[in-house]
Amino acid sequence: MIIPKLHYISQGATVKEHLENIQKACQSGAELVQLRLKNVSEKKILKAAEQAREITSHFQTRLIINDHYKIAKKVKADGVHLGKEDTCPKEARKHLYSWQIIGGTANTLQDCEALIEKEVDYIGLGPYRFTTTKKNLSPVLGILGYQGILDVLKTNTPIIAIGGILVDDVKEILETGISGIAISGEITQDFNKIGEFHKLLNTGSALEQRHSFEK
Repeated sequence: MIIPKLHYISQGATVKEHLENIQKACQSGAELVQLRLKNVSEKKILKAAEQAREITSHFQTRLIINDHYKIAKKVKADGVHLGKEDTCPKEARKHLYSWQIIGGTANTLQDCEALIEKEVDYIGLGPYRFTTTKKNLSPVLGILGYQGILDVLKTNTPIIAIGGILVDDVKEILETGISGIAISGEITQDFNKIGEFHKLLNTGSALEQRHSFEK
């Protein structure tokens, strides 16, 4: 199972904006998008997930649903991303299709070890720097935080850096051994940056990787 190196996490003031931004990300070559809706009813999230699935299917882009594993199953999304306060990955796994992937959020070495034990498919580790999209006050990791955790962890589970990452940060972040990056704000402000991120990550349409996910 190859986990794409670039994840776009949806942003927007309204559900409609989230969907428009997912469409733009797909048009700009995103390989994986995460629908991340907060403070919205489950009914609205289901409807948005169905629309996001239509958009991403058209572009052959992978779709991850944040938090709601039952919705991820219902719309046949490619997987679910579970935050620290969400359902246990092992519990979610019982309900999902065997091909659906599970990602988990981590902020410390202990978080990473717990998620690896729960057999997640990838870990979103952050925040790299302070970001207003996250309401919790997890300590900022920075380069030294990533390096310290990865030196001890030595895992085959892909670790995706997240939290206020800019194009200029990518080279240094990758040198720590991080597998990929998840971006929200930097891409939402300019979807052309997806191409720049792909170049730095050596991914994207240059590789045939994006067509190897046929189920």
